[in-house]
Amino acid sequence: MGYKLLLVDDEEGILLLLKDYFGIQGYEILTAGTGEQAVELALGEKPELILLDINLPDMDGLEVCRRIREQVECPILFLTAKIEEQDRINGLLMGGDDYILKPFSIEELGARVIAHLRREDRGRKRNGYEGEDKRKEIGEERRKARGKEREGWFGRREESRGLRISYSQREVWFEEKNIRLTKTEFDILELLSMNPGQVFGKEQIYEKVRGFEAEGDSSIVMEHIRRIRNKIGACTEKEYIMTVWGVGYKWIG
Repeated sequence: MGYKLLLVDDEEGILLLLKDYFGIQGYEILTAGTGEQAVELALGEKPELILLDINLPDMDGLEVCRRIREQVECPILFLTAKIEEQDRINGLLMGGDDYILKPFSIEELGARVIAHLRREDRGRKRNGYEGEDKRKEIGEERRKARGKEREGWFGRREESRGLRISYSQREVWFEEKNIRLTKTEFDILELLSMNPGQVFGKEQIYEKVRGFEAEGDSSIVMEHIRRIRNKIGACTEKEYIMTVWGVGYKWIG
């Protein structure tokens, strides 16, 4: 397969199991037994997916995720023996993409890894030529609807009432201020902004952003939307995401 995985766990037996299993599958394997090692490898080696144990001896997995998330865009899957709902919510908001409960089925874990990697591949393709065509099509529809020439979609970037979204760089700016979003927050903003006026339900957003039907709670989408609004709201009073009560959300930029 050739994908580079970073496996992080302080239990040597689990780390060896994961290394052997994914190595046989053809993955390039990096391993770490502490949080500091994980941060160093994640930032230096740029893995394409990280399996991250929550309970590490020097710092927990949530802190590792917090330290690397702004510089590492790959999926982060947490490994944990037990978890409360609020811990799961905190981890997802920190930038995690999934939770795997111990003891786990190695085959199911392998399937989830494949699903996340495929979603990342689809996202890269969407930001290439296919995404380019879609953005041009939307831009043309907008200009016709408004009856006047307006700078809308161009290249891999959208400019909307002072808000600039660079899809290829995964950056959001309002005027000269950079709005820092987590990976999941940007994925949601990208989905909505590339489909202006279309209403998406929580379940739709959850499935499209996660890329497969994993165990989880779509209500986390509401919290992500709230955080996106708050971050944009710190720069402007303009509204970009509208709540359609009882249905979902739509982009009104």
